[in-house]
Amino acid sequence: MSPNVLMLGWGFPPNVSGGLDTHVGELFDGMQTREVDIELVLPAEYAPEDRAGIVGVPTGDGDIITRVGRLSETFAERAADADIVHTHDWFGYGPGSRAKSNADVEWVSTFHSLSTDRNLDPPQREVETERRLAQRADHLIAVSELTAANVREQYGGDPTVIYNGFSECPTTGRELKSELGVDGEMLFFVGRHTDQKGIAHLVYAMERLDRANVTLVIGGSGHLTDQLERFAELLGVNDRIEWVGYVPETELGDYYAAADLFVSPSLAEPFGITITEALSAGTRVVATESGVNEVLSEASVVEVKPDSKSIAAGIERALELDGRPEFDPITWADVVDETLTFYDEIL
Repeated sequence: MSPNVLMLGWGFPPNVSGGLDTHVGELFDGMQTREVDIELVLPAEYAPEDRAGIVGVPTGDGDIITRVGRLSETFAERAADADIVHTHDWFGYGPGSRAKSNADVEWVSTFHSLSTDRNLDPPQREVETERRLAQRADHLIAVSELTAANVREQYGGDPTVIYNGFSECPTTGRELKSELGVDGEMLFFVGRHTDQKGIAHLVYAMERLDRANVTLVIGGSGHLTDQLERFAELLGVNDRIEWVGYVPETELGDYYAAADLFVSPSLAEPFGITITEALSAGTRVVATESGVNEVLSEASVVEVKPDSKSIAAGIERALELDGRPEFDPITWADVVDETLTFYDEIL
């Protein structure tokens, strides 16, 4: 008999801001195809309309803590009919804790990243919320061994590892190199322009490259964008960088496919869905330590340290490799299977 599952998310494809939203969307869709009785609570502003099983809750104005608080009442009320409540990351602590107090349920929480991954100086309130979450939830999941080890070390929790699935991006065959005016080899990065992503090391690596006629295409935006552009100008490499801003999901596959390499210079990458997207487009990857590297070989991902010298050397080495990267993907169907098996075991 399938369990009744109540899940909490934040975004939902195509309204996503990161890997957590993709993960929640894939779990929800996959479990519905298995005829699991699942209900998903989301902020109404990010919830798709007219989707059976999705409950949108208006969260209104205010900071993230205030908005999460507005989800809690609805989440706790709907937990009465659930066997399992499943939350994700620190924002699930309040709703999950309240649901656990109000109903006879098993509380599962997945760690996709930690505050120390996302911030150089993590907010203490967020850190303490993660600590309480790790100690109060009945069962913990982490998306990689790297993340699980950090939860154990920082908070004393003991998560079970269920890796993210490998995401794919469709391509249309656009000649993006020509559109962008790239004559030689093209490197590509896409992501939020934050300290966590280590973009400054990648920009500095452009100054260290021995190879001429290499263009770095940087997608995405964030609070560091202006600072990064000024840094590139000071290094004298801005003429070798194309800042393309936000890349729509419908165009992302063409950027990956056009690139000779995708570069992920993150200081902390608990999994790394962009790495899997690049590989699905047939593009080799240079990446710092990440969760997905645990299940990939050097034939598909050249691993480097988060500093400009190591990144530059990795780029030089990877550009000498021939052929498409070879790898065995973890499908989202695999993730759904493992999660349902986990549910069965805890019930």
